[in-house]
Amino acid sequence: MKKTLVAGALVLSAASVSIHAQKDWAYYGQDQGATRFSTLAQITTDNVTTLTRAWTFHTGDTSGFFESTPLVIDSVMYFASGSAFFALDAVTGQQIWKVPAVRTTRRGVSYWAGDAKTPPRIIASAGTELFALDAKTGAAIADFGDEGSVELDDSMNSPAAIYKDLAIVQGNKPWIRAFNIRSGKLEWTFNLIPQPGEKGHDTWDGESWKTAGGTNVWGLLSLDAPRGLVFLPVSMPGNNDYYGGDHHGDNLFGTSVVAVEAASGRLRWYRQLVHHDIWDYDLGAAPTLVDVVKNGRTIPAVAEITKMGLMFVLDRTTGEPVWGIEERPVPQTTAPGEKTAPTQPFPVKPPPLARNSMTKAELATITPEHEAYCKALWDKYTLQDSVPYQPWNDKQDIVLFPGAVGGGNWNGVTVNQPLGLMITNVMNAGQWGHLELGAGGRGRRGEGRGAAPPAAGRGAVTNTNNDESAPPAQTWRKVTPEGRRFWDPKTMYSCQAPPWGELIAVSTKTGDIAWRVPLGSFDALDAKGIKTGTPGLGGAITTAGNLVFIGATVDSKFRAFDARNGRELWSDKVEAPAHAIPSTYMGRDGRQYVVIAAGGGGFLQSPTSDTVVAYALK
Repeated sequence: MKKTLVAGALVLSAASVSIHAQKDWAYYGQDQGATRFSTLAQITTDNVTTLTRAWTFHTGDTSGFFESTPLVIDSVMYFASGSAFFALDAVTGQQIWKVPAVRTTRRGVSYWAGDAKTPPRIIASAGTELFALDAKTGAAIADFGDEGSVELDDSMNSPAAIYKDLAIVQGNKPWIRAFNIRSGKLEWTFNLIPQPGEKGHDTWDGESWKTAGGTNVWGLLSLDAPRGLVFLPVSMPGNNDYYGGDHHGDNLFGTSVVAVEAASGRLRWYRQLVHHDIWDYDLGAAPTLVDVVKNGRTIPAVAEITKMGLMFVLDRTTGEPVWGIEERPVPQTTAPGEKTAPTQPFPVKPPPLARNSMTKAELATITPEHEAYCKALWDKYTLQDSVPYQPWNDKQDIVLFPGAVGGGNWNGVTVNQPLGLMITNVMNAGQWGHLELGAGGRGRRGEGRGAAPPAAGRGAVTNTNNDESAPPAQTWRKVTPEGRRFWDPKTMYSCQAPPWGELIAVSTKTGDIAWRVPLGSFDALDAKGIKTGTPGLGGAITTAGNLVFIGATVDSKFRAFDARNGRELWSDKVEAPAHAIPSTYMGRDGRQYVVIAAGGGGFLQSPTSDTVVAYALK
């Protein structure tokens, strides 16, 4: 791998790179605060209907999970596919360089602007290595780490956050680390499972903190650079998504938004959004910077959309809720050996953005055939009305809303500050099943803690996994007797009344919902005038042209909406569902472009493609 990256950059042409104003898309969230707002306004609500394809690029990789947000600096585009890092001419779509790689970070790369002495660098990861690449040529930087790479003993799912000359990286293990972009030196480590003497250690009963996995950050980080804070959306605790009998307690910092000092890794504040998470409600969205107004006072805040379909808006300096949070009683578990939290936090405002309960009377009736399917499923498994945080049990199948893919997910929030709107997309998708006793596997959260890297700054974790050669322990696992989610697997029509996918705007001044519209369509239903929305993964951006651009949906459409009222204005069919976040930029030719990766695949098992599509006005 290392030799490939040092020597394998396929240089086709050269391009100068520097950041000027906001014609570019320099971070995956456009800015460090992940607002995904562009000041560009060449494309507007009046002319967006003339948007047409400017170019299409094929990566050659159709493995799915192509969720990269293209970065664009001075008309040069950077992104990662499943098997390579790319630089393209953002005006023509022609390849500048390509660096083959294996197991790249699925949501993209990061850009560091450099300085008078050091040229710009692309910070990227593949497998368990962190790389610094020359932005002009793609060649590995020899004086970064060991001939261009640093061994992470971990793997990244989302790109690093860039703060001054630090790359702050996440991964599958319970720590956040910062590496010097010039040298590759580890500067600090923050433990996401608190060690003895650290804040939150007492929220893990007994010795469970030593062996529990999860409690990592797989999603997107954000920064308040002037305040020197980095915000972490932390995943759920434990090796088992649906049973936590081996790690009782609230389990900090599991399923929490955590703020640490970007320069040192010192804890500033935290806000746990699910106590002792046994629903796979881990956080993945970047906590998005937004200025909100309460009682005439502007409050610097972060907005976090969750798999629970709840939007938490927190003071970014203290972690206190802007419009209040209530701890409400929730149903308690009857599963053997499990112990659930008596209450869970709910924001007072905004109200839930996605469905979090259901009664039998709310079964879908969109067609006679689908109605019969859903009623038969309900009756066959003696399903019952569902309420938030219904615990899984070993005696009876239950329905839970939202399911493990949301609600919201890593798609996050985009902020149109001039309009005073926080805009996000959700899907109303349930999950159902029961617990069964079986062999415990490593599973999606089973990477465990692993051996820690050398300590730097704050102390790093020092314990290791249990012996992997030992036979797997007995544990409880969730089983769904038919299908994967609470929908007809042949059609993906959900078994509850629509809408099944929505685009929603929340006022930054009141916390109330400003507008909400269905997002996505099924052709057969649309032909009958039935507007349901569809499942979707991926997020939106918004612009000064009063537009919202979003793919996400399983119908393989890329759409533009009026940000002021949610009216759909334009759409185009792409090669596969665009389960990604788009970007927009001004090309050197004076045209505004909008670009999206349409890779499909992922947890919705969509058809796959290898395309990046750019649009501009005719």
